[in-house]
Amino acid sequence: MSSAEPATYSGWQSERSGFIGNLSGPGFALVAAASVIALIPLYARSLSAAFVALPVSAVLLLLAYGRVLGLTADQWITLAVRHQIAVATNRNLFFSGFFAPRGKDGHQPMDLPGSLARLHLLEAPDGLGGHLGLMHNPIDGTYTAVCRISHPGLALVDTDRQNSRVQAWAAVLRGLCKEDGAITRIAVHQRSLPDDGAALRAWTERHVSQDAPAVAVEALDQLMAGAGPAATIRETYLAVTLSTSRARLAVKGAGGGQRGAAAVLVRELNAMQPALASAGLQVVEWLSPRGVAQAIRTAYDPEAHVTLAERTNAASSTPDWQGLDAGVDPALAGPAAADTQWSVYRHDGAWTVSYQVRSFPQSEVYATFLQPLLKPRSNARRSLSLVYEPIGPAKARKELAREKTKREAARGLRAKTGRAESEDERREAITARAQDMARAAGHGVVRLTALVAVTVTDLEQLEIACADLQADASAAGLELRRVWGAQDDAFAASALPLAQGLPDRRVGI
Repeated sequence: MSSAEPATYSGWQSERSGFIGNLSGPGFALVAAASVIALIPLYARSLSAAFVALPVSAVLLLLAYGRVLGLTADQWITLAVRHQIAVATNRNLFFSGFFAPRGKDGHQPMDLPGSLARLHLLEAPDGLGGHLGLMHNPIDGTYTAVCRISHPGLALVDTDRQNSRVQAWAAVLRGLCKEDGAITRIAVHQRSLPDDGAALRAWTERHVSQDAPAVAVEALDQLMAGAGPAATIRETYLAVTLSTSRARLAVKGAGGGQRGAAAVLVRELNAMQPALASAGLQVVEWLSPRGVAQAIRTAYDPEAHVTLAERTNAASSTPDWQGLDAGVDPALAGPAAADTQWSVYRHDGAWTVSYQVRSFPQSEVYATFLQPLLKPRSNARRSLSLVYEPIGPAKARKELAREKTKREAARGLRAKTGRAESEDERREAITARAQDMARAAGHGVVRLTALVAVTVTDLEQLEIACADLQADASAAGLELRRVWGAQDDAFAASALPLAQGLPDRRVGI
C-alpha cells in the first residue's frame, strides 16, 4: 500500500459467551424443556396431548431464540426483576451530602452510588515530588490512575502522519499484551461539552487593554457573543488499571500492600509515557486525588464544570493564589442525589442515557470513523469510553483456538443437517482465522468495549439528543443499544474516566 493512502481497519469480532452455542443458561433450559414437552405426546400416544404440548413447546422455543431490541426473553425478565426489586427496596435512589456516612473521626469519605461504592480514592507519590490519585477496588484487587491528555487529532493531519500515529497507538496496546502483564485494563475517555462562552469572555476581559479603541472592543464583543455559545470543550482522559494478582511478585518486592501496588503502578506509568508520546498523546498531568474527584464531579453535575475549570486555571496560573485548591474535595466527588430509572439516569440537575456499542462496522473504515459520535451539540454533552483489556500470548492463543473450534463445529453441524451457510457466518470464520494468523505473526489481541452517554440539563431536550446520537452512530456504521434497566452501571462506565464497563470473559462450552 502506498504511504499516501490512508489505512483502513476492520475485523472486530464479537465474543461468543453463550452457555451452549449462542444460548445462555436459562435459554438452554427453555430449549431443553421445550424438547421434553414436545416428546410427551409421542410417549403418551395421545393426539389431545399434542394440541397442548406443541404450542407450549413453540412458546418456549420462541422465548429462547426470539430477540427484542437485541435481548432475549430471559434477559428482559432478569433486567425487569432486578429493576423492580431495586425500586421496591429504594436501592434505585441515592442520597449523599447530609445523608452520607462518616467515619469515627467525623470525616466523610468519598461517597459514590451503585457499583462505584466499593471504590476508594487513595493518594500516592508519583516519584517526581507530586501525588497521584488512585482508585482502589478492594474486591477486584485493582488500582487505577487517570491522566488528562492532549492530542493533535487525526482529521487535519496528512495521511502519513495519521497512519504513523495510529500505528504508534497500536504499538502501545501491543506492548501491554504480554504474559502476566501487570496492566490489566486501559481506557480512553473523551467528553464533548457545550460551552456557554463564560470562560472565553472572562479570559478576554482580563486581557483587553485599557487603552484599546472603542471600535475594536465593540467588534470583539460581537465576536464573543457569536463564537462563545458555539464553542465546544473537549476533554480527553486515559485510565490505566493495575491488577495486584498479576503483579503479585512485583508488589511484594516494592514493599507490599497499597504502598507497593502504588509504586509498581507508577513505574508502569513512567514506562508507558515514551510510547504515548510517539502516538502523539501528550500527558498534561496525572490527576491528583482532587483532580480525579473533579473529573467525577463534573460528570455528575455538568453545571459545575465552568466554575471548577475557572478555579483550576486560576490556581495553576496565579503564583500567590489564596483561594481554594484546584480540583474538588473527594468527599464531594459524587452526586448529591441520583435516581436510576428504567431507561434514564437522573443525577443532580441532569439526565443521562447510556448506550453500548453492540457492533462495529463490518466494512473497511478509516481511523476517524468515530468522529461523528463526538459532534458538538449545543443542547447536550456526550461522553465516549473505549475500554481495552490486553490479553497475553498464551491466553490469546487458547481463546482464538476455542473460537475457531466452535465456529468450525457449527459449520460442520450445518453441513450435516443440510443448512446453507450464510455470508455472515462465512465472514466470521474468515475473520477468526485472520485474527489467529495475526496473533501468530506477533500482533497483540485485546478485548474491547465502547460505551456512549448523552447528558442534558433540560429534560425536554433528552429524546432529541438521543435521536441525534443514534443518527450520528448510524453514520459511523455503529449499532447502539440502550442499556435498559442498568443505566446507573452504564453511566459509571460511559461517563466517568475510571476504566469500568468491561465484564469478565465468560467462556462458553
